[in-house]
Amino acid sequence: MRIKEVIVVEGRNDTIKIQQAVEADTIETGGSALNAEVLERIRLAQERRGVIILTDPDYPGEAIRQQISQAVPGCRHAFIPREQALATSGKCGVEHAQVEVIRQALKEARRVKERAESEVSWEQLVSSGLVGGNRAKVMRGKMGQQLGIGYGNAKQFYKRLHMFAITRAEFEAALQQVLKEVPPA
Repeated sequence: MRIKEVIVVEGRNDTIKIQQAVEADTIETGGSALNAEVLERIRLAQERRGVIILTDPDYPGEAIRQQISQAVPGCRHAFIPREQALATSGKCGVEHAQVEVIRQALKEARRVKERAESEVSWEQLVSSGLVGGNRAKVMRGKMGQQLGIGYGNAKQFYKRLHMFAITRAEFEAALQQVLKEVPPA
């Protein structure tokens, strides 16, 4: 599988894993120490070929994703579920994900919609069991996976629904699937 966009990853091990999964070029951020030179390379890549951001599903990875998104609008976002990026040692990162998981994440990469709004309200998140309660975290994780927007706490999840302009129909379809997978509390 050939990817025309440049994939932004955190480090060398991520690049090695990406190249096992697909034929693509990468830009490495060097971890969370994102400097102006790297951001300029990402800007140029976005202008010429497009960019897909694929950072680790952890707090530093999310911080890097946000920093790039603010500096370089229009990038697509690919997400790997945290549980599919864990090593046996407990470390979390793109380099620990299976090749098929990486391919699927890249296929489902989404672009942030400018000035878009989701049709899903905060009240709908609460009534669907995605906020509060003992199974909300698991359900948000599975919903994020179904929708291709990654895991987030309640506020992050709500923000991503809006960032990616998730429709009510998309939300309802994903919720129905998740309710089949997650046993009632």
